[in-house]
Amino acid sequence: MNGDMAAYMAWSIAALLLVGSSLIARRLPLQDWVKMALAWIAIFGLLFLVVRTWQAVT
Repeated sequence: MNGDMAAYMAWSIAALLLVGSSLIARRLPLQDWVKMALAWIAIFGLLFLVVRTWQAVT
């Protein structure tokens, strides 16, 4: 189990670094970063609610 968790953490950190480096390379203003972050949080929140509702129904 520890090997699985380590692999998952390594993948998660690499994914976050990839996204972060692409945002830094674009040199966007902080206000645009905040808008994009809130949009992604909303998208994942809606997906979470859809999956949770679907699981509750079945």
